[in-house]
Amino acid sequence: MFGLLPNLLQAAQGSGVPLWDAQTLVVQWGVVIGASLAAALWDVRTRRIPNGLTGPLFLAGIAWHVWLGGPAGAVDSALGCFVAALPFLVLFLYAGGGAGDAKMMGAVGAWLGLAHGLVALVAVVCAGALLGLGYAVVKKKFYSVLGYVMGIAMTWIGKVRAGKWRGGIVRPLPQQGELTEMPYALSILSGICIAAIGIVLWQA
Repeated sequence: MFGLLPNLLQAAQGSGVPLWDAQTLVVQWGVVIGASLAAALWDVRTRRIPNGLTGPLFLAGIAWHVWLGGPAGAVDSALGCFVAALPFLVLFLYAGGGAGDAKMMGAVGAWLGLAHGLVALVAVVCAGALLGLGYAVVKKKFYSVLGYVMGIAMTWIGKVRAGKWRGGIVRPLPQQGELTEMPYALSILSGICIAAIGIVLWQA
């Protein structure tokens, strides 16, 4: 699987979409930062990310890449959407994650494309881990959440060994959803900002 990553990145960079063009960077990252900020504010207030934000953001991202690169741009956008959303879709299906988080990351990936979408995904995951750890410590739920995460890991290890992929996690969410109390859109916003700074510094 990991051996395909360099080929996918090379295909994305050769798709005709100007990944490193300054104006393209400003538009792409400006849009996703603004949308992530709106999602974070909404998530803090209502604990949800509305489809009215993620849907148009996704469609606009596809349209943007089609305008820049034609069919190849559409493929790059679709790959970015898939890669960015996949881990959060798995969390939604098997670990009580939020559907809005998965849709938001998919829309972000559609705007950024595969190469930048991967950078954003890594940054968001790292930001989410750090913010989640801090949140658990502040709420004095560190050991409860840690036990739940270990339960998920042991369940998946068992599934891999047994070759059984159907069905969700064995353990219920601890104390009515401790993992979902933190508005994860804050992690998305933080990760997107970190990724944007990293891309700008890398280009400079």
